[in-house]
Amino acid sequence: MATERNAGGMEAGLLIKHNNENNNEDRLITYVAEMKKLGYVAGPMVAVTLSQYLLQVISVMMVGHLGELSLSSTSIAISLSSVTGFSLILGMSSALETLCGQAYGAQQYKKVGTLTYTAIVSLLIVCIPLSIFWRYTGDLLILTGQSPSISHEAGKFITYLIPALFASAILQPLVRYFQMQSMLLPMLASSAVALCVHIPLCWALVYKTGLGNIGGAISMGVAMWSNAIFLLFYMVYSSACAKTRSPITLEVFHGMRLFFSFAVPSAVMICLEWWSYEFLILLSGLLPNPELETSVLSICLNTIATLYAIPYGFAAAVSTRVSNELGAGNPRGARVAVKAIMILAVIETTIVSTIVFVNRHIFGYIFTNEKEVVDYVTRIAPFLCLNIIMDSLQGTLSGVARGVGWQHLGAYANLAAFYLVGIPVAAYLGFCTSLRGEGLWLGILVGATIQVFLLSVVTISTNYEKQVTKARERLFEEEGSTEDRLM
Repeated sequence: MATERNAGGMEAGLLIKHNNENNNEDRLITYVAEMKKLGYVAGPMVAVTLSQYLLQVISVMMVGHLGELSLSSTSIAISLSSVTGFSLILGMSSALETLCGQAYGAQQYKKVGTLTYTAIVSLLIVCIPLSIFWRYTGDLLILTGQSPSISHEAGKFITYLIPALFASAILQPLVRYFQMQSMLLPMLASSAVALCVHIPLCWALVYKTGLGNIGGAISMGVAMWSNAIFLLFYMVYSSACAKTRSPITLEVFHGMRLFFSFAVPSAVMICLEWWSYEFLILLSGLLPNPELETSVLSICLNTIATLYAIPYGFAAAVSTRVSNELGAGNPRGARVAVKAIMILAVIETTIVSTIVFVNRHIFGYIFTNEKEVVDYVTRIAPFLCLNIIMDSLQGTLSGVARGVGWQHLGAYANLAAFYLVGIPVAAYLGFCTSLRGEGLWLGILVGATIQVFLLSVVTISTNYEKQVTKARERLFEEEGSTEDRLM
């Protein structure tokens, strides 16, 4: 009897072990499959993000060869346009990552098109006061004590950039429209063509027409409008968009309240972090030897902004997958997508930060030949690498926030991380210790670390079953209210 019990116990143990091995194998297969889906979206979105970012970089590079005045005024204008305009449009359009993504997952395809039209109309309205502000930027810069010559040129550049702002109000919602359906080829093609148009056009307008620095602004506008028009025509006429294409009706305006309820916290979440880095540049100008401090921090911020295209692509992928799965009523799929993207994010940021650290003695020469600046960049590189790690993790977690629909919690996390802790610590270390620029960077790194911690806590605590219920209630509540209005 004892022998039989031992044999039975051994068989049961082997069976449990076999089942565990099968479960682990099934789990691995599930994660690998999900990583492939995420990579399918993330790869093209990295290219799209870089293409759009390079429009600004190329304009500054072209104008920079006209002289110091053109370079400084254009840099200020580009920075101000990003802070006061493009970042707001980008942030507000991110509301569609929740709304369109969940509607598409719930197979409410016509709602995807209607929500996109709602976003375009809403953002075009937002652009009106922003364009008025841009028109008087030169005068406002003079009032803040900036050089009159720089202020005049910056004001002229940003005034000619106003058409690009309205183009962005159409382009960014269209990008989300295609992104949420994983229709990536049209975006990739249009962004690449727009960049290819921008390079020779910018060169011609800046150097061959006598327009000077404003040629760069006009070229940016042409490139962004060409991108937006191509995607709009593709949406309207392509058979691939037939199921999500909807007529323009009064429902477009009825949905504005819902859109703004997600758009405002989305914009706050993105802009609070964006503005904190711009504030860091302003603080660096108040340090001893501001030319050196500002140059080094500008190099570091340009590096981070360029590399951020990778985690932003990851964020686009996970927001697409999470919102689609929640809309489809599949909380387990959303949970798997979050775990899979965090594995990819850790691998990516480890590789990128290691490459930057290994090349810390030479990568400063990409931006300047001044040895003093390059040596300072080498000294601050470890902080930069840590910031790259935090940026990658928070960028990916922010994508989860947009997919789930808790942008307001992301906004609170960013506010606490950067404005209650990060910037005050940066100011203290920069001005009250001998660290100077390194202290500023260390302070913002503290803020980024707290941000990642807070976003991680919210992500881990998320009840995806409850989020599925919320998504369903919102979608079908909107559908019910639409039917009531029609009756």
